[in-house]
Amino acid sequence: MPHTSATDWVHWLLGLAVVWAVPTLGPATDGGTAPAGPATAGAVAPVAPAAPLDGPAIVAHRGASGGAPENTLAAADAAAELGAVWVETDVQRTADGELILLHDTTLGRTTDVEEVFPDRAPWNVSDFTAEEIARLDAGSWFGEEFAGEAVPTLADFLDRLAANGQRLLLEMKEPELYPGIEEEILDVLADEGWLREARPGDRLVVQSFDAASVRTVHELAPDVATGFIGNPAVADIAEHAAFADQINPRVSELTADYVAELQSVDGPHGEPVRVQTWTVNDGPTAERVTGLGVDGVITNHPELIREALEAR
Repeated sequence: MPHTSATDWVHWLLGLAVVWAVPTLGPATDGGTAPAGPATAGAVAPVAPAAPLDGPAIVAHRGASGGAPENTLAAADAAAELGAVWVETDVQRTADGELILLHDTTLGRTTDVEEVFPDRAPWNVSDFTAEEIARLDAGSWFGEEFAGEAVPTLADFLDRLAANGQRLLLEMKEPELYPGIEEEILDVLADEGWLREARPGDRLVVQSFDAASVRTVHELAPDVATGFIGNPAVADIAEHAAFADQINPRVSELTADYVAELQSVDGPHGEPVRVQTWTVNDGPTAERVTGLGVDGVITNHPELIREALEAR
């Protein structure tokens, strides 16, 4: 497909009347069964109506990373099998400009890069081409059954989520290392059909710890839902809500009063700021943050969280 700027794509694509099934900026729901069969090329399959869940949305952190190697297609599939409609993942850029999914800015922890390229320390993502990264094994570190699992490109991951009927919470990892990555991400999202939203955030949220990067996404594509990861001071919430639909704090720093303060302010699309907290990996903590009123729980173990919330 010919390259088109993110701004041009957004203006054209967001004019299409495509209505998705479950809005993320409305009441929080999760679960349900994904539609069968692969998505049509260049389009995102609608999500099946979610099964009711009395509590926050459940987001699979780096995929279902408690049971599969993080940020891989296997982790996305594992999340789908566990009924997790929302998947969080991390995006970075290779030396030759490909967008790939990896959490760490170095390849050592989750691939066999030190064996394949022993003389390339410190093995920064940005020092390797896409072809070189494609040679790496991103699964064996987690378990022998995942041997040969690849580091996916963003485009490949989007295709898999579309086929699974899943939604995406996309984190821009260390964007200051990759100048211009915001527009490049938007270009790939547009090319893959992920900006065809009738309302912001129905299918996609782009987030980062870097407020400037989140603001850039909002300025380039104002209709795209965005999230800021962190705990801004109460006095700074309104400033962040000018460009972030979500403010997503660490679970250890949450209080009921703070959640209420966040949700009392409208985000850039005129709806209350949503709060998704991370990383919650046990039932008691999930029950506690649900009691605080959060809109979403980001977890490595979506099955444990769902079981806890359904048992309440």
